[in-house]
Amino acid sequence: MAEPVVIVGAGPVGTTLALELARHDVRTIVLDRTSGLQPTGSRAIVLARHAIEAFRRLGCGAAILRKGVALTRARTYFRDVELFSVEFPPPGADEIPRFLNLQQTYTERFLHERVRETPQIDLRWQSEVIGLADDGRGVTVTLTDGTRVRGSYAVGCDGAHGVVRKLIGVELEGKSYDDRFLIADIRAELPFPSERRLFFDPAANRGRQVLIHPQPDGEWRIDWQVAGETDAEQERSSGRLDGRIRAIFGDAPYELVWITSYRFHERLASRFRVGRVFLAGDTAHLFAPFGARGMNSGVEDAGNLAWKLAYVLRGDAPESLLESYERERRQAATRNLKVTSATMRFMVPPTRAHRLLRDAILRASVRSTVARRFVDGGRLAEPARYGGGDSLVGRLAPAGLRASLTGAAFTVVCIAAGAPSVRGVATTELEELDGLPPRTCLLVRPDGYVAARLASPDAAAIRAALAEALSRG
Repeated sequence: MAEPVVIVGAGPVGTTLALELARHDVRTIVLDRTSGLQPTGSRAIVLARHAIEAFRRLGCGAAILRKGVALTRARTYFRDVELFSVEFPPPGADEIPRFLNLQQTYTERFLHERVRETPQIDLRWQSEVIGLADDGRGVTVTLTDGTRVRGSYAVGCDGAHGVVRKLIGVELEGKSYDDRFLIADIRAELPFPSERRLFFDPAANRGRQVLIHPQPDGEWRIDWQVAGETDAEQERSSGRLDGRIRAIFGDAPYELVWITSYRFHERLASRFRVGRVFLAGDTAHLFAPFGARGMNSGVEDAGNLAWKLAYVLRGDAPESLLESYERERRQAATRNLKVTSATMRFMVPPTRAHRLLRDAILRASVRSTVARRFVDGGRLAEPARYGGGDSLVGRLAPAGLRASLTGAAFTVVCIAAGAPSVRGVATTELEELDGLPPRTCLLVRPDGYVAARLASPDAAAIRAALAEALSRG
């Protein structure tokens, strides 16, 4: 039996990876330096559909869907003028909403409930890592108390300030911004319970932004872009925070649940893999918060890496398959960084010329629908696309297929002639399959991505495509 995979960090990405590996019957040891779950504030709150699908695959999607708030629309304002609104149609029966708001505290709780029920996962709290050695046959992780933990591979999911990346000598390259975000969770009643609202240059925060998100339990997440020297506790003790809240809530009663501030970053690890050690989630990439590309991308990291480790550990794929993790996920992170960096240039103009252009666009947007196309308040997270072009290969399979592909193996899906239909699989949301030749077959990876498109279900062709997928990812 192969030695377990050692995962450092028991946050959403680390526990998702452990549960994904358990689907393949791969044992894991999850190490975390804290004493247990930290129910601290909202933190990452926007879950994209593809992340929720992953959680459903792992057995905690139903709890997340019951608890979360499905967004119905996202409104964007310049001062007190609404520029545009993006509508999110309500999901149909057994469909997953495009986006769901849920405090990270709950996401972690539901994941950990599944972890406790999963015998393949050995979760060890109060286990702080100080050393890591890779001898080419496995890894040895050393803890502060001198304990040594042996594993086949190690994965750092221990966040932006984690130790694993430092121990393997990988830099987190990029930049940090001078401005900060002041964040508060507020319990109160507002008349738009399922809307996200973004304000450019509001009266109470001139020259900067305010973002308002609904959350479960009658809570609201408010993000104020503030000057870099802003201190959360000073804002509260001075009464300035109350003034900020009153500018939004008026005289309505409210309860302050949590407050913090953080500086936003745009950084990418120089490597996602060194030998038998991998990096995932915030350990590998940091994005500005607009567009919710942080945790959602980390969940994709976990799904991508898990099946590849499992196939290699079982001897069903060569070790070279693991090279595709860095190729695919670093490509995805680079694309996310490009999108969020463009948003940041609009939200936080780096030069006077950028600011003048941004302000001109916002002023023109009050009157011009054309100008509104250039208002960048953050493009919401989408699934990664591997490779280039518009081919289905390298893209997440259509949602109607993914709902039925719940196994941990490759799947062959055949589309019959005429209107799209799938043999033995539900056919909702298969518009992307329109126009494919009759009897098209798709080879779908365990993480839901299309590995190959075949003209027929010929066994030899399928075996060849599977061999290619297992050698290159």
